[in-house]
Amino acid sequence: MYCGKCNVEDGLGSLDNCPTCRAEMCEVSTQEKVRQFRCLLKRPSGRHTPVAQNSLATCYLNGTGVAQDYTQAARLFRLSADQGLAQAQCQLGRCYALGTGVDEDWAEAARLYR
Repeated sequence: MYCGKCNVEDGLGSLDNCPTCRAEMCEVSTQEKVRQFRCLLKRPSGRHTPVAQNSLATCYLNGTGVAQDYTQAARLFRLSADQGLAQAQCQLGRCYALGTGVDEDWAEAARLYR
């Protein structure tokens, strides 16, 4: 249970929503959201894992609740993208196109955008 509004084991989430049930986490601090995403990553892999990786990567990319770290963001986007999350594939493609956290590589960016 993450937001207190659910107790299901799977679902999709984003930075503004519970990683489990997608309920809004308006009353939860940014630091608490980051803590919850990290907890999800420690659990056995499941449907929630790529979403948590992508959400935590976004936190690192923007410096939201954690120190900004482009390399860590790209690493987490890669983990999520490799599991098929389209949003992470697009974000990782952007990292390669701009050289954010990884060496600039237009061929890899194009591959990820496809």
